[in-house]
Amino acid sequence: MKTEKIYSAGIDIGTSTTKMVVSSFLLKNVAGVTHVPRIEIIEKTVLHQSPIIKTPFLTKDIIDMEQIEKFIFQQYQLAQISPADISTGAIIITGESATKENAREVVHTIADAAGQFLVATAGPDLEGIIAAKGAGTVQQSKNTAKVIANIDIGGGTANIAVMQFGEVIGSCTLHVGGRLIEFQHGKVYSISPPIKQLMKHWSNPLQVGDLAEDARVVQLIEEMVDFLANTLSGQLQDAQHPLLLGHLPNWHKPVDAIVFSGGVASCIYDYDCSQRQYDDIGEKLANMLLQHEQLQSFLWLQPQETARATVTGAGTQTTEISGATIQVDADVLPLKNIPVFNCANVATKAFDQIVKTAVDRADALFSLDDHRSPFALYFSELPYLSFDDVHALCEAILRYLGTRSAKDIPIIIVIQSDYAKVIGQTLQAINPAVPILCIDQIKVETGDYIDIGEVLPSGVVPIVVKTLAFHSK
Repeated sequence: MKTEKIYSAGIDIGTSTTKMVVSSFLLKNVAGVTHVPRIEIIEKTVLHQSPIIKTPFLTKDIIDMEQIEKFIFQQYQLAQISPADISTGAIIITGESATKENAREVVHTIADAAGQFLVATAGPDLEGIIAAKGAGTVQQSKNTAKVIANIDIGGGTANIAVMQFGEVIGSCTLHVGGRLIEFQHGKVYSISPPIKQLMKHWSNPLQVGDLAEDARVVQLIEEMVDFLANTLSGQLQDAQHPLLLGHLPNWHKPVDAIVFSGGVASCIYDYDCSQRQYDDIGEKLANMLLQHEQLQSFLWLQPQETARATVTGAGTQTTEISGATIQVDADVLPLKNIPVFNCANVATKAFDQIVKTAVDRADALFSLDDHRSPFALYFSELPYLSFDDVHALCEAILRYLGTRSAKDIPIIIVIQSDYAKVIGQTLQAINPAVPILCIDQIKVETGDYIDIGEVLPSGVVPIVVKTLAFHSK
């Protein structure tokens, strides 16, 4: 193939702001003429960045879907791209916006109308890694042995992703953000539930209607920044802390360096804060982060993006391309949120027992109330396979997955090496009726989720690997 261009979009609906980016990817076979084709993204170009708008709400708890849709289609017009041209990308709803009554409806309605999006929503761990990619921190960590934490602070949350050598080794999300306390006419207008919970042990908590310059506002920001610093320093042990959202930090190496992204980071790095014309604590929070003594003990690194880190990551950094040596039943695509289970010890070639054990364990992990859900079996370390070996492996796969497969539950096999075509064709030859997706050149782990897009003209498929839970390497 020469080159092939596909289009991607990223949309981030956050607590404070909503923004969008439209990008193009150039795909090319980077293998030699006589080698197995290897399609890679050789160039990513941002075609259009939207203005950053204030996230529209109909009420305090209902997102204005009509206004967001209108904004998105305006951006497509400005980018001179049709929604039908979008092959991949992500719509993510972040921070406290994810807790709103119609959050799920908003994301899925937009995903259906605005193009072929693979990721329709994202948990806080995934938001953290997408932001770290968009800020350039993942790339920075590839060039150093330092353990780097990317802290993406928006209106409602701080999403932390910790990485080393380009690999994520941990994550954590905190209720630390610029809109947790809002002001109107010089008075406190709203206080978010986590902050109210934090003040439960106070004898005289801050109230709506108190002055914006009340000393207790500063005290609350100090508690937030202390909590963030303690989290980065490995001192957070309280799983019930009101400012912790979800699990405790799960990295096991001390953090060496920190990078801030998100709207609050625009003020941290002396960028123009005027775009944050919101009556909240964002600017005060940025100033306190800069002055905090414990945070000064870390090496501070510069991000490539601040306020746009998450949307840039969503639009340009989430997609991978499968190998060209694949076998897919195009009728079952696209597929979203497919959990992955790693088939270990395949080197022993005891295929029947290995596949049976993997399928039983995957069913126990991913099925709900005896309702079987689709999952992908991942073969990360296949040894050299003879023709008989391939046949034996395929028979084992069909024995334990073939009887349960249907249009909504195809057999999904992911292989790190270049065996997808031969394994997929052998499965098809043994049982032509079974829908099969056999893809390769993708690295995943148990606990990851994958989205698989529709087949592109070059025969490859775009894939988003969604690491929702990170483990120490």
